[in-house]
Amino acid sequence: MALTVIEAFNKFLASEVNLDPDRTSVARSSRDWLVGKILAFPDDGNFPTIYSEMNIFFGSFARKTKIRPLNDIDIMIALKAEGANYESYYNRIEIHVPPGATRLTALCNSGTNVLNSKRIINLLKDKLKSIPQYKSAEIKRNEAACTLQLNSYEWNFDIVPCFFTQQEFDGKTYYLIPDGNGNWKKTDPRVDRDFVASLNQRHDGNLLNIIRAVKYWQRRPTMPTMQSYLLETMLLHAYNNTSGKASQFIDMNLSGVFSYISQNIHYPVQDIKGISGDLNDVDYFDRSKIANRAREDAEKASRARTAEINKDMKESIKLWGEIFGPNFPSYG
Repeated sequence: MALTVIEAFNKFLASEVNLDPDRTSVARSSRDWLVGKILAFPDDGNFPTIYSEMNIFFGSFARKTKIRPLNDIDIMIALKAEGANYESYYNRIEIHVPPGATRLTALCNSGTNVLNSKRIINLLKDKLKSIPQYKSAEIKRNEAACTLQLNSYEWNFDIVPCFFTQQEFDGKTYYLIPDGNGNWKKTDPRVDRDFVASLNQRHDGNLLNIIRAVKYWQRRPTMPTMQSYLLETMLLHAYNNTSGKASQFIDMNLSGVFSYISQNIHYPVQDIKGISGDLNDVDYFDRSKIANRAREDAEKASRARTAEINKDMKESIKLWGEIFGPNFPSYG
């Protein structure tokens, strides 16, 4: 319960939206311990040599935009290319391995020097099974990663093997990750990470709570749910293209945010990295449902702000509860 809107949002963020700090600390320690174990995989002479300087954490947990529950942690493990080179096609990237790179040639497609990303993920899966502490864990391969489902913690690890490119003609470098079909594709989580950090700083550190609150809002069963990364990218574009600054009081931002979503869910949402193009894969009918809900909640948020300005905290908190659901604190 809460007597003011500020108190209500503070309690809501702490108990329902933001990750628990203690569990976050344990998760980071668990992640670092796992990476330490993976760094020893090449010792048997079969696993590719690890380019540890280019290992990187990615995803919403690394960008600090993840909301409860803490159910997945993403890790990219960089491998040394041993003189391999890559060739880009319109629908894939192939990595070609030189004869002397014996750790990699064993992972190529049969009779070729083309490195098979599925074989690397399968090898990673087998090596993870050799860690005594994970002998009872479920380990499986998905499109781009090896997923380690733990019994001891509430989160899983998605571990992505990757290669780091040399500088290209445009001065950029990339990570090559599995594409799910045995080949490779480009990504660069550094761009997302640095863009979020820089934009949050530009908005005086107020952006992350807004992103997390809106992620919670869109996960409610009042409308179709878009991918979390798509929603986050929409909000980054919105706050990158505004001349003003986000308020430290979340409720003061939300009417405008919901209005932006309502208007822009119908249009392309460009990947911040400039790699994947339009991220908006929501179908026409779901876009309309999301737009309608966002429009209604923008209007309701505006009414909640008016009630707060008029010192009617009970009405304002009631309206915010209608927007965010029964876990939002009630008045009292």
